[in-house]
This record gives sequence, C-alpha cells and structure tokens, in this order.
Amino acid sequence: MDGQKSQAKLTRTQSSLLRSSPTIRSSIHSFSSINEFGIDHEPDIEEQKPHKPGSTPIRRGSFFSPFRSAPARIGPVLVVSVVLMYTLFVFFSRDDIPTSESLLLALIFVAVLLFFAGKNRESIHQRYNVFRNLFDEYGKRFGFQRTHSKPVQWFIGETKLGHKEGKSENENQVVREGVEFYSNGDIYEGEYHKGRCNGSGVYNYFVKGRYEGDWVDGKYDGYGIESWARGSKYRGQYRQGLRHGYGVYKFYTGDTYSGQWCNGQSHGVGSQSCSDGSSYIGEFKCAVKHGLGCYHFRNGDWYAGEYFGDKIHGFGVYHFANGHCYEGSWHEGRKQGYGMYTFRNGDTRCGEWDSGNLKIPSPPLTDAVLRAVQAARKAAENAIKLRRVDEQVKKAVTAANRAATAARVAAIKAVQNQMNGNFCDTS
Repeated sequence: MDGQKSQAKLTRTQSSLLRSSPTIRSSIHSFSSINEFGIDHEPDIEEQKPHKPGSTPIRRGSFFSPFRSAPARIGPVLVVSVVLMYTLFVFFSRDDIPTSESLLLALIFVAVLLFFAGKNRESIHQRYNVFRNLFDEYGKRFGFQRTHSKPVQWFIGETKLGHKEGKSENENQVVREGVEFYSNGDIYEGEYHKGRCNGSGVYNYFVKGRYEGDWVDGKYDGYGIESWARGSKYRGQYRQGLRHGYGVYKFYTGDTYSGQWCNGQSHGVGSQSCSDGSSYIGEFKCAVKHGLGCYHFRNGDWYAGEYFGDKIHGFGVYHFANGHCYEGSWHEGRKQGYGMYTFRNGDTRCGEWDSGNLKIPSPPLTDAVLRAVQAARKAAENAIKLRRVDEQVKKAVTAANRAATAARVAAIKAVQNQMNGNFCDTS
C-alpha cells in the first residue's frame, strides 16, 4: 500500500497521527470501488479453507466413500431417535392417555432430540456438507448446476493500476477519499485506509456539530477542530477519540479554557476565562481546579494559593479590593485554622478561625500563626510562579488549523470522486 501512494497525497508529521483502538461504525449506505475478476470454475472448498489439525478432506471418488469416513458417534444418535419415535408411537396409539400427557411427552421428545443434536453438531454439519457436495457433483453430471457470484476484490489508494483486459482507465483508477452516510444521519467525507476513517477527513454530525482533522482507525487522533451547533469550539490535540494534549475550548456561554487535556477533560496546567470577567490560572485535575492556582474575581479580589476539588482549600493569600488581606489556612472556601487578617490601615487580627470567623484571638507572633502565614505566602508565591503552557497551546492550535485545512481538502476530493463515479472501500 505504501508503495502505491502518489505525490498528491496529503502529508503530515509523525506526531499528528497517534495509535488508537479501532472503532466500527454501522452505515446504511457506502460507496465502494471494486474490480471483478471472472473465473471459469468454482474453487474447491478445501482449497479455500486450511485444514484443521487432524481433519480429513472430503473425497469425491465414490458415492459411498463419505459414509465410510463418518464419525462413530452418529450411530447412537440414530438409535436413540428410533427408540424415541417408537415410544411416542406406542403412547400416542393408546386411547387411555390424556391429551395433556401426550403434549408433555412430545415436548420431552423434542428436548431430547435438541440435546443430542447440540452434542453432535459437528457431525451433523459434516453430513450436511457431504450431501451438499454429492448433490453438486451429480447435478453437474445431469446438467443441473448452481450459479455462483463472482469474487470481488477491493482496493484502497491513490495510484492507478495497470489496465485490465476489457477495463477502461476510470474503472482501473483507485481512490483513497470517499463519502459515507450513517444510519443516524451523520456524514463522513475524507480519507480511508483498510475500510476505516484514516488520515484527514470531515465528520458532520446530524444537527449537532462537525469535526475536521486527523483520524486513526475511525477515531479522532492527532490534531483537529471540533465545533458544535450551539457555538462551542475546540482546537487542539486528540488521542483515541478524546481531547488529549494541548488545546483551547471556547464555550458558547463565552467561557474559555486553554491548557492541558487528558482523556477528554481539562487536566494539568491551564487558564480559564469566564464571561463575567473572572479568570483562573493554575492546575486542574479531572476538569476542576485542584492544586496551585491564582484566581482573579470580577469585583477586584484575587487569591493565590492551594485548591482542592474546585474550592479554596489549604494555605493561601486572599487580597480584597478594598485593601484588606488574609494570610493563613482555608477549608472549603472559608477561613479555617490559624491565620492573620490585615486591614488596609495596618491593624491585624490573628488567631484560630472557624467558618470564616475569628474564634480564638492570639498575639501576632505566636508560633502557630507564624507557621500558617509563612505556609500561605509560600503557596501564593508558587502559584504565581507556576509554569505557563501558552507556547505549547499556540503550537497545538496552529497544528489543528493545518489539520482542519487538510481535512477540508480531503473532503472536497471525496465529493469529486463521488461525482466522477470513482469510489473507495468504506465498508
């Protein structure tokens, strides 16, 4: 396949295509390119399928030869069947047996037959093949022969094969781009390889959204752009059908997330901007703020420190818009533990806090308060100096734009191939 690729094929870097598990989509219609090669006779069944260890090919030299090679275990089946049939005949011929008992005996008889048939399924199937082969052989002798369809060979690629006898140039041309319609109304236009979406392509969801970018084994993998009907859009990296790597997600509400992704969720270092004017720069875990971060509120307040489960939790420093400041311990968004509150005029209130209120006042120079204040300042400093990933995100967005452009080109080629009657294998 690699040796048949032409110069017109779209090229990308190795990093744009990653490995993923295959995905099979069911479709109601697919366009395919086929070449049929006629044959004068039907190939033998034993030549098409390899023999299992210990199996014996069926011979056609004599009429009785297949019966001589029959398994020995088919004899008990015949004996049991004859005995059961004789028993049923005797019971049904008697007038003193009620109808309900006759029906019960019939059901028992059917159950026993099904049991023995399941035990000897291979033998029954082998006998069926024997009689079918005998029927075909003697049918040929007397002029009765079943018609068989011609074998079909599928091709995927961009190169042109050599001319076959009786074939035109258009019929021998093999294409890589195709169009496929799905039962739920979705449409894929782009490149295929081995019957699956591979390379560059555009997938249109029915009244839902659109994806343009790289594909590997029927899944988003590499770089691409995904947009939805309500206005949300993602540009960045994918792996095995999920957002993974670096990318930017713009919500239809006006919120934006830019940073690292893992298995479809914001995970790692990133920045979040909200439509109300607030913003957060820091660490995420499983789509929530978790770790070190710095949050700027819309009213002018800002916090730098530790987060846990999308809430201020741990040690940190909170600066109010009016000039006040709190340094110390937090618990689920409230001042909890030891800390120091400094007013804008320089006054301080120190001690142990509980649910946002000062519970036990203490002097500013106590060891517990000093340790809490130092830990809060250290966490705030680390949150402010947290490494940024803006450069990696920009590179991912640029690569996603290139992949989307290549996908649109592949989609145009797919539509042109469909209009010209050149189809590829999309099954």
